[in-house]
Amino acid sequence: MTGEIRRIDPDQLHPTPGCHHITVVEAGRTAYLAGQCPLDRSGVLVGPGDLDAQIDQMAANALVALAAVGAEPSWVVRSVIYVVSDDVTDLGATWRRLTGSVIGTAFTTASMLLGVARLGFPGQLIEVDLTAALPG
Repeated sequence: MTGEIRRIDPDQLHPTPGCHHITVVEAGRTAYLAGQCPLDRSGVLVGPGDLDAQIDQMAANALVALAAVGAEPSWVVRSVIYVVSDDVTDLGATWRRLTGSVIGTAFTTASMLLGVARLGFPGQLIEVDLTAALPG
């Protein structure tokens, strides 16, 4: 699958913190994963107010969702990360924890990290939308 995904960083653009400016997909199918939240299997928010615990749960959930369509984190071609914070330190720590997580390779592609005012569940601090290229 990785031969069907090409990541590009033009020399004329600034360096990135581990992601790429452009992702080209030669594959014919795409999976769009709805916002992956830090909820356990019963729908209960994990670690209300605890960003690290929520990142870990959200990453584990995203890994399950990717596996459900036969995809791996390295097949992700676009990610949008929403974090309830406007503090650059929190956003940087979130990026480092995500890139070191079980789905870390998902964030080497075209990625965006956004600080937001609120997410859908009280106490929720993170959510991630993923798009993955699938073979054939």
